[in-house]
Amino acid sequence: MKTKTVSRNLGLWLIGLGSCCLVQATELVYTPVNPSFGGNPLNGTWLLNNAQAQNDYDDPDLKNRTSVAGTSALERFTSQLQSRLLGQLLDNISTGNTGSLSTDAFIVNVVDDSGALTIEVTDRATGEISEIQVNGLAP
Repeated sequence: MKTKTVSRNLGLWLIGLGSCCLVQATELVYTPVNPSFGGNPLNGTWLLNNAQAQNDYDDPDLKNRTSVAGTSALERFTSQLQSRLLGQLLDNISTGNTGSLSTDAFIVNVVDDSGALTIEVTDRATGEISEIQVNGLAP
């Protein structure tokens, strides 16, 4: 009877000792998901896309702004042409040429006086004049 009790206690003790070795615990560490609070920066796009997918709010002013801001093909062409001509005018400064550009909205006068560049922009609507001066250009 004593041997049964001793072997039984020894068996329970070995089972308990074996199960203790298998169980291991570590410290719980919180890792944020949002990159704004220290999370992985690769989660930012995923979080933004999920937020935008859940957003069902429609801005009522957006329709008004797009209808007013919409440009026709002629307006876009005119704008691109003006940009191109202004770029060409500024490129000609390196060869020593000066010139001016007049549009419906503004007048641009470019004068290169032996290294001192002066660009005068006149707003046709208000008559306001802005002058830009750059010194030290090599002709």
